Amino acid sequence: MVDVETFVPEAIEEIGEEIGDANAVIALSGGVDSSVAAALAYEAIGERLTPVYVDTGLMRKGETDQIRETFDYMESLRIVDAKDRFLGELEGVTDPEEKRHVIGEQFIREFEREARDADADYLVQGTIYPDRIESEGGIKSHHNVGGLPEVVDFDGIVEPVRDLYKDEVREVARHLGLDELVAERMPFPGPGLAVRVIGEVTEEKLDVAREACHVVEEELEKYEPWQALAAVIGKATGVKGDNRVHGWVVSVRSVDSRDGMTARAQEIDWETLQRIQSRITGENETVARVVYDVTHKPPATIEYE
Repeated sequence: MVDVETFVPEAIEEIGEEIGDANAVIALSGGVDSSVAAALAYEAIGERLTPVYVDTGLMRKGETDQIRETFDYMESLRIVDAKDRFLGELEGVTDPEEKRHVIGEQFIREFEREARDADADYLVQGTIYPDRIESEGGIKSHHNVGGLPEVVDFDGIVEPVRDLYKDEVREVARHLGLDELVAERMPFPGPGLAVRVIGEVTEEKLDVAREACHVVEEELEKYEPWQALAAVIGKATGVKGDNRVHGWVVSVRSVDSRDGMTARAQEIDWETLQRIQSRITGENETVARVVYDVTHKPPATIEYE
């Protein structure tokens, strides 16, 4: 486990040395990794840091409003509406790795644009150790590591928590006094709901995944999962009323883990599972079926793509 008393001052000093007298933008998602990176970078360079939140259209329900509320104390916070650009780049893309590379490149282009406006030469991001292991090991390209384009218009990319696991990042967050809502927040993938949609990303699929994820997070909160989610995995035949429907299949997943490198599917009681399927199929007429994923990691990954 990380020694926070030692890590924090060393990380702040390292950030200051890397960035020097220049300005920087921080890729802020609202999750614990980027929030800790932002707090450390702010301590290091102060007002020369510009936090940038990119609304990709792939985010959780109410995410942008929550970002505004949580980080309203940062006067320089920029919220970028990039939904049309991201969905446009993803049109027709079905391969999971290609999705991640498309999203990684689009993120960088958004940050480059904001950096030019802020006269910033450096990008700070909340890459953590499992992101690097999975990207470098060929398991899957994280948008902020293996998904980055070869040419990036920054003097440097600063990653202050790159050697920490998720539970260690949470320890640093608590030490820094970050709000519990941020410090204990459930992980959410950088590529967002795009990796909770099998195949091409469409607004219809995203709407189904977004609402279903909201239901799952609400209903499974009492189980305190490492991560709970819903994914749109295809279509199947169902019956609603007296009518046959060919609707979406939603897979529910809830896992326990320490660091995200391995995970075990949680045992959820039948009543809760039935309530989840009833809400998801009842609140969205295009969903025909809900299934529960019992696969551990390995052999599965936590996310679907």
